[in-house]
Amino acid sequence: MKILVCISHVPDTTSKINFTENDSKFDSNGVQFVINPYDEFALTRAMWFKEKQGASVTVVNVGSSVTEPTLRKALAIGADDAIRVNAEPLDGFFVAKQLAEVAKNGGYDLVLAGKESIDYNGGMVPGMMAAILDCNFVTACVGLEVEGSSATIRREIDGGKETLSADLPLVIGGQKGLVEEKDLRIPNMRGIMMARKKPLNIVEPVAFEATTTTVSFEKPEAKGACTMIDAGNLDELISLLHNEAKVI
Repeated sequence: MKILVCISHVPDTTSKINFTENDSKFDSNGVQFVINPYDEFALTRAMWFKEKQGASVTVVNVGSSVTEPTLRKALAIGADDAIRVNAEPLDGFFVAKQLAEVAKNGGYDLVLAGKESIDYNGGMVPGMMAAILDCNFVTACVGLEVEGSSATIRREIDGGKETLSADLPLVIGGQKGLVEEKDLRIPNMRGIMMARKKPLNIVEPVAFEATTTTVSFEKPEAKGACTMIDAGNLDELISLLHNEAKVI
C-alpha cells in the first residue's frame, strides 16, 4: 500500500502573531513553525500502517524552501521520502490542485491529511483533492483500518460517531482520535540522522491560478480588564452584572 501524507507548515500555537503591509500579509519574523497538529495525527497513523502492514509512506508539502525543516521532521518520524512542491500556498484550491497532481502521478492508494490546518482553518483542501482525483473522501476521521483494497473509517458527526466502509483509493481528513495523543511520535537522534539521507524531491507546480486573494487580517479584540469582587459582596456583583455588563 502506498500512502501519501499531506503536511502543512504552520506557526506554533504559542507564537505571537503579527501582520504587515496594512494587515494584508502574515509576518513570519520570529515565528516558529511546526507540522500541523492534525497532519501529525495522520502521519502517525500512516506510520502504523508502515510498521504493521509494510506500507510505504511519502510526505508532501506545498511551499518554499523554508518548509523543508518541517518535511525533514516528518522524515525523522519515519516517512520514507518527501516531496516539496516549489510554490507558495496561495489559497486552498491552489494547494489542493498541486497535491492532487502529486497523488495522481504517484499512484497512491491512500491520501492522509489533517481535516484542516490550524493557521487558516479552511478545512477545504482534502475534500477538493478528492474531487479533483475523483475518489472517495471522508473527513473528521477518528479511526481508520485498511484490509486489502477496502477501508473501515470512523468519523465524528453531530451527537456521535459514524462507521463507514469505502474502497481505495481514498482521501482522509483526520483529527485527534485517528491516533491517541500519547502515541504521537517525537523524532529521536537515530531518526534525525537517517532523515538527512532520505530523498526530499522538489517538483515544480502545475500551472494554476489562485481563485481567492486575502484582503486583510485582524486580531481578536483584546480581553478587557478583570474586576475582582469579594466573595461575600453579592450586592456589588449584581450591580455590576446589571449596570455594566447588562446581562441581567
